[in-house]
Amino acid sequence: MPSFDIVSEFDMHEAHNAIDQVNKEITTRFDFKGTESSIELTDNKLLMVSESVFQLQQIFSIVCAKLSRRGIDISCLEVGDAKGSGKLMRQEITLKQGIDTVLAKKIVKLIKDKKLKVQAAINGDKIRVTGKNRDDLQETIKMLRAESLEIPLQYENFRD
Repeated sequence: MPSFDIVSEFDMHEAHNAIDQVNKEITTRFDFKGTESSIELTDNKLLMVSESVFQLQQIFSIVCAKLSRRGIDISCLEVGDAKGSGKLMRQEITLKQGIDTVLAKKIVKLIKDKKLKVQAAINGDKIRVTGKNRDDLQETIKMLRAESLEIPLQYENFRD
């Protein structure tokens, strides 16, 4: 039976490369000269540090540009609030990977509500969709792309 997996992930190596580019641009830009502005990536969290909220917004716009240029969808970013401590402002951004159970149940319910001739099963942070023919699976992918979900989805492991 044909099947495919629905996942939500990105290449962490590309994220590291994008953050390196952002740090390089921060050191060369005129509006960041003489400021203690930086960004670092640890696990799935970005920590932006600067002297004002405006500069944090500028860094965030650079981050969005560099990540999207490297093929990472920026809708996987969860931006936290800016917090001040002394003369520096800090803002944390979480990079979300994987499909949590609440969203997975929502996706499975969407597939069942459309009455497509496929079955969806949750496997950890992936969803396996199986059907009798390839056209039903492609219809499912088309339907999910039309829906507005809060995270980017990729469709992989397509088997006939």
